[in-house]
Amino acid sequence: MSDKKMTSSRKHHLKSLVLSIAKTLMEKEAAQYIVDKENYMAENCPPLSLPGSTQELQELCKKLHQQIDKVDEERYDLQAKVGKGDKEIEDLKIKVVDLIGKFKKPALKKVRLSADQMLQALLGSKHKVSLDLRSNLKQVKKETKEEVADVGDWRKNVEDKAGMGGRKKMFEGEA
Repeated sequence: MSDKKMTSSRKHHLKSLVLSIAKTLMEKEAAQYIVDKENYMAENCPPLSLPGSTQELQELCKKLHQQIDKVDEERYDLQAKVGKGDKEIEDLKIKVVDLIGKFKKPALKKVRLSADQMLQALLGSKHKVSLDLRSNLKQVKKETKEEVADVGDWRKNVEDKAGMGGRKKMFEGEA
């Protein structure tokens, strides 16, 4: 089948036909709405007849208040149902968008970053992160064998320096 393009006059004619049909349908719908509203009001709201005595007026007021409360409860229930329906519709719309998967994944570019730069980009400039693990290690100085030999046994030093003779040895050791 070859697709022939429609002429502009043909498009205009079809558009005007669709619009005229839509206009008549909308007019019929508006007239039906008015008729339905009148029927509902006649059914649910009888004509008001005002009684002459105060007792009857008080009873009428109580009756009207009860009807108002009843209608208000129905309105609240319907409002809750509509809110719940709207929420379900939103959830379903989100699911549909997820299922369709309209989101295109961007083409990723190769970027040469060191591990430090990558962590800084992910965590932001506030956090200074370094992956140089050796710098985080505790520094320990190695003891030389000479220092260990100088220390020796502490008990010997105490016995040698004990008493009067020890003081003499202390002075001799310093000089």
